Amino acid sequence: MKRSIDFALDDHPDHPSDDRTTTAWAVAIMDDCESCDDLRVELTLEEKGRPGTGVIAHLSPASARRLHAALATALKELGEKT
Repeated sequence: MKRSIDFALDDHPDHPSDDRTTTAWAVAIMDDCESCDDLRVELTLEEKGRPGTGVIAHLSPASARRLHAALATALKELGEKT
C-alpha cells in the first residue's frame, strides 16, 4: 500500500543567473518496505520535469518526527510561528 499525502513545487523564483532549479517534492505513506517491517513516510525530491530521477527517503516514524522538528526549528529561526 502506498498513499500520497501531498506534493508541490518549491517556490524559489527562476532566474537566469541562479543555478538552482525548481524542485518537486512529494510525501506519501507506505507499508511495502519488506526489510523495514513497519510503516514508512516516503519523501521524494526531484528536479521539476525529471520524474524518476530524484532521491527517495523511506523514513521511520522517529526519523519523520526528527525531520519535522528540524523544519519547525528552521521556520522559528526565520521568525515564523509553527
